[in-house]
Amino acid sequence: MRIVHDPEGTPRTLAHEVEQAESLFAQARGLMFRRSIPDDYALVFPFDDAETRSIHMLFVPFPLDVLWLADDEVQAVKTVPPWYGVGWARADTLLELPAGAAAGVSEGDTVVVAD
Repeated sequence: MRIVHDPEGTPRTLAHEVEQAESLFAQARGLMFRRSIPDDYALVFPFDDAETRSIHMLFVPFPLDVLWLADDEVQAVKTVPPWYGVGWARADTLLELPAGAAAGVSEGDTVVVAD
C-alpha cells in the first residue's frame, strides 16, 4: 500500500509504509506514545462518510503533516506541532505523515491510498 499525490497527471509517492487505523481504538490512539515514525510512513484513518474530522497531538512528540481528503480530493493540509497541535476539516479519509512529507500538496489536489 502507498500514498500517491497526483496534482496534474504526474504521480508522486508520499509514503510506501502505510498503516490503517480502522478500529475506534486505533483511531483514538493514532500516533500517541510513539517516539518517531519513518520518513516514508503514513497512518490512514478511513471513515464511511465525509464530515468534520479532528486530530490532536496529545502525547505525539514530533510534528506531522495532516491531509483531510473527501473522495480523494484534498480538503485541507496542515503541519501540526507536537504535543499541543490540533486541526479539523471535512474528510472521509485522514492521513498523518511526517512533517515535510506533504510539501507541494495543496487543497484541490488528488491524493489516493493505492494498493
